[in-house]
Amino acid sequence: MSLTIRPLTDDEIPTGYQLGRLAFGGPPEPPAQFVQPVPGVTRLGAFDTRGRLVGKATDVGHEQWWGGRRVVAADVAGVAVAPEARGGGTARALLARLLADARDRAAAVSALHPTVSAAYRSLGWEVAGVMLAGSLDSASLPSAPVPGIALRPGGPDDVPLLTDLYEQVARGTNGLVTRRGGMFDVPSDAPLGEDIDSITVAESDGIPVGVLGFGRGRGYGPEAKLEVHHLHATTVEAARALVGVLAGWRTVTRSVQLSFPVAHAVAAVLPLERATDVTSQPWMHRPVDVVRAVADRGWPSYVSGRVRFHLVDDLAPWNAADWDLSIADGRGELTRVAAAAELWLSVRGFAALYCGVATGAGLVQAGLAGGSDDPAALDLLGCGPAAALLDYF
Repeated sequence: MSLTIRPLTDDEIPTGYQLGRLAFGGPPEPPAQFVQPVPGVTRLGAFDTRGRLVGKATDVGHEQWWGGRRVVAADVAGVAVAPEARGGGTARALLARLLADARDRAAAVSALHPTVSAAYRSLGWEVAGVMLAGSLDSASLPSAPVPGIALRPGGPDDVPLLTDLYEQVARGTNGLVTRRGGMFDVPSDAPLGEDIDSITVAESDGIPVGVLGFGRGRGYGPEAKLEVHHLHATTVEAARALVGVLAGWRTVTRSVQLSFPVAHAVAAVLPLERATDVTSQPWMHRPVDVVRAVADRGWPSYVSGRVRFHLVDDLAPWNAADWDLSIADGRGELTRVAAAAELWLSVRGFAALYCGVATGAGLVQAGLAGGSDDPAALDLLGCGPAAALLDYF
């Protein structure tokens, strides 16, 4: 099928929404933020020879935290193809254009949430983690007083703390989005932010060290549930105090629903073994530009080494080459070399190593790496902590 791939005009965005609604379901009348132009968000459309929209994909314009540094990302959302055009390469054409455009704006990496992982694996993305969420019995939450922590109710002026405290936690991890820019900057009509009915701020000596934001939901019987949208703490004492606020609701709401935190203060407090109704959402990763992916992030300062490999990437040919990777003093560099490398690595294998969820030996077993040298040398690319993701897009 002959296709024209280009950004949707502002007038075409509602048509793109309806194509997405056909694929994923949704209300006939779109929420305002789904059909308004947003700076930093790029909506691509695939048009057939008659000018009909037959596919779409969105680059949501995120940044991700990697080793304490912001890395420009081309996170992908809303990939949809009309039923009559499926199986004809429309998604491949859309995502090839999305990656090329993202590279032009200095993007280094990309994440997405797959509906079918095999389709995205064929295009170079690889599963790098799972987002987990579930419910905790509010009566099981610790509720002892925490000396040195003052709790106060938050108001509209405290809404920026939801992002500021999240950032203080997220910047020490790998893979978490910055929650700034793009759709994150679209203003909400709700005074405390979308779906948030209450904010609690934890302070130590007058300085905010934690914040909780949740939706109250309805009712007060056995089915009542608090929905936690923000729970961030920079100290374990702040985490205990905020979890204690949630525990205080046990007389009227039996359950607290939340995303499971990554390894930080809150994770050290919650009794996650008591979770029920657990849901999981896999997420996938791939490099947009391998040179930037290595150079733009921070690396563990205690790691030093060098390895050569040939990278295979059919969708982003600028990545396909023989490379020399060197890491030292918290920085990395990828240099193109002329001599053929003794190890080869697929772009999916690169993603798994980069996210810290694979080893070279494991990738050989998975058919994602190989060669005559010891594949353990590829572990240099995976020397950082495992990546995580807490946002669905």
